[in-house]
Amino acid sequence: MRNKFMFSIVVFAMLSFIIINKNHPFTKPAHFPPPSYDFRNNPLDTAIVNLGRILFYDPILSADNTISCASCHSPYNAFAHTDHDLSHGISDSIGNRNAPALFNLAWQKSFMWDGAINHLDMQALAPISHAKEMGSSIEELIKKLNDSKTYKSLFYNAWKDSIATGVKVLKSLSQFQLTLVSSNAKYDKVINGQDTFTQQEKNGYHLFKKHCNICHSEPLFSSYAFENNGLPVDPTLQDFGRWSITHNAQDSLKFKVPSLRNLSYTYPYMHDGRFKNLKEVLHHYTNGIVKSPTLSANLVNPIILNPNEKVDLIAFLLCLNDKEFIFDKKHQYKKSGS
Repeated sequence: MRNKFMFSIVVFAMLSFIIINKNHPFTKPAHFPPPSYDFRNNPLDTAIVNLGRILFYDPILSADNTISCASCHSPYNAFAHTDHDLSHGISDSIGNRNAPALFNLAWQKSFMWDGAINHLDMQALAPISHAKEMGSSIEELIKKLNDSKTYKSLFYNAWKDSIATGVKVLKSLSQFQLTLVSSNAKYDKVINGQDTFTQQEKNGYHLFKKHCNICHSEPLFSSYAFENNGLPVDPTLQDFGRWSITHNAQDSLKFKVPSLRNLSYTYPYMHDGRFKNLKEVLHHYTNGIVKSPTLSANLVNPIILNPNEKVDLIAFLLCLNDKEFIFDKKHQYKKSGS
């Protein structure tokens, strides 16, 4: 009986691998938890991933053909941006928030700083239709794609049907983004027994586990929950975070906890990009917390760090930079041939 049970588990595991990997390599890092994304509804396929990558870098997604996903999510910045605090869109419009980094999306259940989108397959609809981002619509985009001979060929190669649809576009974009897995930083190599921390990094790791790990949980370095981290409200933006979605007073000033991976590539920090460097971030957590009714329970007691401890903590955080991910050519621009 036990042998039959074990056989069933093995078969299920193999089927799960096949579902996830219809025709594309997707390997869960050994030290990562199971993904949250249900690959059974969108099994990865190399041709579809390729189509998603081409769409990601193509400004055809915007109303005036000037803004692509990569305009705000550069591969060299861990698919974030560093040249301005708030995202920029068509006609030099300035958005309301800092563009978040895009990686390890298979482990996330909600998207945007306020969690407005609850599924990766729907996420692209938000920037496509946002007046200050791409200023278009899925209907307008589909028409442009179906008028393109190049995209007719790409859609046929990917979906065995040359007709572009909203579902195909969104699932193609999801498939490409699901391949953006960052798991090869020094931290990961230490966890996997391939490297060791310096003494300073060890000290920083100890401080991280004491002060940061509750919200920025290993190994993803985020709980992906929504927390009020004590930031004063920007008087111009007047952004109250998740409250704008739920209108629940308990969600006021709560924003999605970002991952701490790849921090060297994803500045400026916070939902509005107010902090330029990690020193400013640590100063906020040690000296800048604003008390309010929804302040995270993890920040009620002050975090006390002396100057040396701050340096040690930053030394550990730099161990979360994944250079292999940043310069991985398979994530970068690929010309469609048009």
